[in-house]
Amino acid sequence: MNEPCTGSAEDTCCGSTKTPCPASAAGLLSHFDHMIEHCLSYARSAKEQGKPIVGIMCEFTPRELIMAAGAVPVCLCGGSQKTAEAAETVLSPGICPLIRSTFGYHLLKNNPFQEMADLIVAETTCDAKKKMYELLAQQRPVYILELPQKPNDPDALLHWRAELVKFRTELEQRFNVRITDEKLRQAITLMNRERSLRRQLAELMRREHPPLTGRQLLNLKSSISGIGSDLQAYEQILQHLRDHKQSHTAPSPVRVLMTGVPTVHGAERVIDLIESHGGCVVAMENCTGLKPITEDVATGGDPIDAIAAKYFHLPCSVMTPNTNRFDLLRQLTRAYRPRCVIELIWQGCLTYDIESALVKQLAEEQLGLPYLRIMTDYAPADSARIAVRIEALFETVQSRPQTAHT
Repeated sequence: MNEPCTGSAEDTCCGSTKTPCPASAAGLLSHFDHMIEHCLSYARSAKEQGKPIVGIMCEFTPRELIMAAGAVPVCLCGGSQKTAEAAETVLSPGICPLIRSTFGYHLLKNNPFQEMADLIVAETTCDAKKKMYELLAQQRPVYILELPQKPNDPDALLHWRAELVKFRTELEQRFNVRITDEKLRQAITLMNRERSLRRQLAELMRREHPPLTGRQLLNLKSSISGIGSDLQAYEQILQHLRDHKQSHTAPSPVRVLMTGVPTVHGAERVIDLIESHGGCVVAMENCTGLKPITEDVATGGDPIDAIAAKYFHLPCSVMTPNTNRFDLLRQLTRAYRPRCVIELIWQGCLTYDIESALVKQLAEEQLGLPYLRIMTDYAPADSARIAVRIEALFETVQSRPQTAHT
């Protein structure tokens, strides 16, 4: 697997062993190498200006409502093995590492975003998260959004809309602001622009020779949405990658569709293993990939209706039945032409663990693609074993003829 662009003359872009990455490409991508520093500077500046900081724990929480309240939404999901271990003084080691890591930051008080948060918004997805929120709320301001989990039930969407109306009222009263429909529409426009730019970047991976690695694409995101410099960087990267032509002499890596749990900042070990052993993750279906950006918020009609509909459509494994996830996997297979499916599951994540049986069935029986299920934690002790399994999968893939996906 070719190494990602780093800027030196010897480095090469994905799929090419001869064409050096231009300094302009490396410089543009490096903007997001410093994402945490940029977000921290942005949040501190906003705080100094009197803007509230609102921590969010899940993609179901609408950033548009928070922005319309004049607040800054910051993702607080933990990706640190160190803080996951620290949480084990309170939480069982059998609980999902993302939950333990997030709570570990709370115990250690070493996440500056969490420490400056005026409010943390949580949602009722998995049971472990819900109970962790109760512990968090003993010392921090926490607001719970009740998420209905029957996506095909009209009453569920109505209930979700009512939850967002109550959330708007909570933000207005807590921060002494008025969230007008016009402010909501402005926030919708901003978030739609960001989703569109990220979608366009992801669509570059449909090329026969993707101009990025999957890890590079994963890095092109921010813990805070709507930062102007990020949006400008997205546009510049898009323009450069569309204009720049690469030469390709090396065999193409194995195209991988990755699905399962979110790969949050600091927990990218598995995608690194995939791409250092002959693969290229051309599409990530999960919550840190394409899932939250495939649909925009409608710009006409009642903005609360539109926001409720967009976010309720997220095909999370807590939904039952979760048929939208399988529809999305079919769409991504047609668009990105993967040669295999790799599903990542964090230990202790029961919903994705159980649903993996259905994903395996879809991949092998309907899509005709080899499937690999990787269950792991944040600790790197099993990296060598995972690498062997990935290599075996790729050997299987390369021994099979390529087929068109319909």
